[in-house]
Amino acid sequence: MKIAVYPGSFNPLHIGHLAIMEHLTGKMDFDQVYLIVSPQNPFKEEGLRQSGKDRYEAAVKAVARHPGLKVKVDDIELNMPAPQYTIRTLDALAAREQGNSFTLIIGADNLASIGRWRDSVRILSEYGVAAYPRKGFDMEGIRARLLSEKPAGASPFRIETIDAPLVEISSSEIRNAIAEGRDKDIEKYLM
Repeated sequence: MKIAVYPGSFNPLHIGHLAIMEHLTGKMDFDQVYLIVSPQNPFKEEGLRQSGKDRYEAAVKAVARHPGLKVKVDDIELNMPAPQYTIRTLDALAAREQGNSFTLIIGADNLASIGRWRDSVRILSEYGVAAYPRKGFDMEGIRARLLSEKPAGASPFRIETIDAPLVEISSSEIRNAIAEGRDKDIEKYLM
């Protein structure tokens, strides 16, 4: 099977995440999405208020509310030693499921900074990435830059851009609204 690996803190899952997952399995050729709940992003110093286990359980419930969604919520990173580098997750998935192929799903903002990631050349050449739009980021320009920076001798980079809808809501905006007591204002954005 062709698996889309979609990692994140998902704190909380919202309609933007849903739109991307539906696009991956509905308009692209992915058989399934693995929603990987990350305990902590190595680039973010601030800890998460909600534990990885709590966010995983919330994600399972959110996905269950959407029958027919070809998404498996996976806790693989919650059971790995820190730090949870993406390459380690991809390698662990490939070892666990040798018959499947895996592609990393990231936003254009992460595509722009992927050069800072551990073993980014391996990610781009061995697994490949599919990037969805984020406001203020030129995906095609970022893709062209990365392709031109491929080290000599490295396998070709596999970088696909996704023409997914751009939903202008973020998990941090939702968390801020909840903290301010505006829960009713944001319910429509939750998955």
